[in-house]
Amino acid sequence: MYLSKVMVPWNSVKNPYQLHKALWKLFPNRPDDERNFLFRVESVQRGSGATVLMQSAWQPEDSDSTRLLASKKIQLNLSEGMWLRFRLRANPIKTIKDERKRTNRKGEIKRCRVPLINEEEQIAWLQRKLATSVDFDSIQVSKEAPIFFHKKENKAMDTVEHAGKVQPICFEGVLKVKDSEELLKALLIGIGPAKSLGCGMLSVAPA
Repeated sequence: MYLSKVMVPWNSVKNPYQLHKALWKLFPNRPDDERNFLFRVESVQRGSGATVLMQSAWQPEDSDSTRLLASKKIQLNLSEGMWLRFRLRANPIKTIKDERKRTNRKGEIKRCRVPLINEEEQIAWLQRKLATSVDFDSIQVSKEAPIFFHKKENKAMDTVEHAGKVQPICFEGVLKVKDSEELLKALLIGIGPAKSLGCGMLSVAPA
């Protein structure tokens, strides 16, 4: 696994999906591969660009526009009973039935995702996600700036543009490893939805 620091130019920062595409350019010659990297925007300088922390299975390479500032191969040596500090930008949600009772093609009531607003619900969401792998000693929650996005999609020869908003939450604290293999799995695949928008990357360090 590689951990990298990347500078993404401003013209690719304004739309999160463009930022994701800019990061994908750091892995050339893989058009058919799954985009198995996670990232977190660490800072943004308006008009200049964004500094991004990225975790990937492959070693990234410089592209014409996105600069690779630093990159190193890391080996996570986790063991049961280990205490770790953690940081996670996530999109805690729940799925509910459509209030207007609209149905899908099967005649079933549609289900939609809604953000969890209450801090207790957000913490409970995180605890469920990592229930098999860790025990939490402390969890601090802070609300971050919303992520606005728009995405074009081709449907039946027509181009449809979707717009929306994600409300990310930053979780920080201390945890104790309960199952190192399960925790490693969570670190590799990420936690929760909106990974293409910069959510889901769990960072850990010795406590």
